[in-house]
Amino acid sequence: MDTYNYQKLVDYTLGKKIPDLVFKNANVIFVQSGEIIKTDIAVQDGYIIGIGEYNGKKELDCKNKYISPGFIDSHLHFESTMANPHELVHYASLSGTTTFIADPHETANVSGLKGIKYILNETSSSFADVYLMMPSCVPCMDYEDSGYILEAKEMEKLFNENRILGLGEVMDTDAVLNRKPSMMDKLSMYENKIKDGHIISIEDKDLSAYAMANINTDHESTSYYYAMQKIRNGIYVHIREGSAAKNLEAIVTEIVKNDSDISMFTFCTDDKHIEDIINDGHISYNIRKAIKLGLEPIKAYKMATFNPATCYSLRDIGYIAPGKKANLVILNDMENVEIDSVYYMGKKIHQSYNKNHEILDSEYQDLLNTVNIDWFTKDMLKGKMSDYAIALTPGQLLTKKIKLKEKNTSTENINKVVSIERHHNTGKYGLANVLNYGIKNGAIASSVAHDSHNIIVVGDNDEDIMLAIEKIKDIKGGYVLVNNGKIFDYLPLPVMGLISTLNSKDMNQKLHNMIKKSYQMGVNKGIEPFITLSFLALPVIPEIRITSNGLYDVLEGKYI
Repeated sequence: MDTYNYQKLVDYTLGKKIPDLVFKNANVIFVQSGEIIKTDIAVQDGYIIGIGEYNGKKELDCKNKYISPGFIDSHLHFESTMANPHELVHYASLSGTTTFIADPHETANVSGLKGIKYILNETSSSFADVYLMMPSCVPCMDYEDSGYILEAKEMEKLFNENRILGLGEVMDTDAVLNRKPSMMDKLSMYENKIKDGHIISIEDKDLSAYAMANINTDHESTSYYYAMQKIRNGIYVHIREGSAAKNLEAIVTEIVKNDSDISMFTFCTDDKHIEDIINDGHISYNIRKAIKLGLEPIKAYKMATFNPATCYSLRDIGYIAPGKKANLVILNDMENVEIDSVYYMGKKIHQSYNKNHEILDSEYQDLLNTVNIDWFTKDMLKGKMSDYAIALTPGQLLTKKIKLKEKNTSTENINKVVSIERHHNTGKYGLANVLNYGIKNGAIASSVAHDSHNIIVVGDNDEDIMLAIEKIKDIKGGYVLVNNGKIFDYLPLPVMGLISTLNSKDMNQKLHNMIKKSYQMGVNKGIEPFITLSFLALPVIPEIRITSNGLYDVLEGKYI
């Protein structure tokens, strides 16, 4: 709390004035001390002004209830929810998340600074704390066909934006280790601010060198072993549990088994559909699952509140104490994370969403025309493909490089995947085989394809693949599902090919029906059809990916 607010509010703390709101008789979760104490919380002008015995103009009896600090999502991409960011924040906040630290590198890869400004604009009136990280790798690596190239000079234009905390996930590890000048410029610009990492395939001395560049966090740990390597190098580990990448059980189980210190662990969702958020919760789901795996409840709450606030130097949130924002979660049941209500700056978050929010201001209308693939023809699908295939790993974003002609490789469950450049009419595309996706008699297309977000389509026959491509073009981006020569359904994502203009209810219904149908068409039950497809194009996650430049071997660092 600043001095101005202190002078204005201290009389309420001292009992000389009566505060507007007091939560009475609550079991307060003091994550900073590891205690649960029955006491009152007094609130005035959006801040906690006292802990102890207080009377208020309005009093809420919280007997038999628990109060936690508001939850913090340490790393997410609004675009990956496909919902308007303003609406996403509302629904996630209902499950207790009152602070969001988002990396808008999806929009930046399509539309550069304008995409980032769009996210800032859409969340400027959100009833929550929304911060951004400046995307560091746009594109994610050299020679990728993104819609935009974001260098340090351009990033400088938003350097003083107070809601941008630091540098977003630094996924080009080679650029860091080889001291690439453009990367050094970005690291230097954010020298005194936090920098997010993206660490998958580096260990030992390389990991130490990467950490020495003062990169502070990582959200890509799939095991306790790798998570602990990072923490030993001084890097916070954001434990991810999203719609497709689910790393929490593997890491938390070992934290419990080894009675590990949790000071440098936090939670994040990274990529989570709004349907899953509404049905299962947001960071609340991570807390609940961690507790069920045996983690002490107060530790789980600390990982969702105090730890990320400390990591990102957010001094006015993260725990319950005088001078902190009154971002509070009222719980009927602490262990099951059963939420009674959520307060942001001392005001209750209401269940209903304000549907009058403007989906797209006039300033951003040009973000509706980002799919340019008129040049692509069906004959292009008949191009030669490598003997190597992408093998999916259920429940993970990692893939395996498989040679189809080897004796032990089954070719019964094989599909074709194509990545088509959609930003600059370059005429570039890549073809490959993919194993373990499993779709039969149809195709799925998406304009969401990390991180350059070119068009990606998977299917078992060229006719359905081409039909899906044509429909993607018609709707200006989105998801399309084709079955037996007919469009089963589609979800338009016309804002940069990433974000819907539908309300979440309609969007969720379409997505639910398409996912259900895709499983009926043979898609592997161990994967999320659309999110998994979108990550097949990301050439920084091992072992093998498909891009508009062709099949890429991540470990070898070259196209096959």
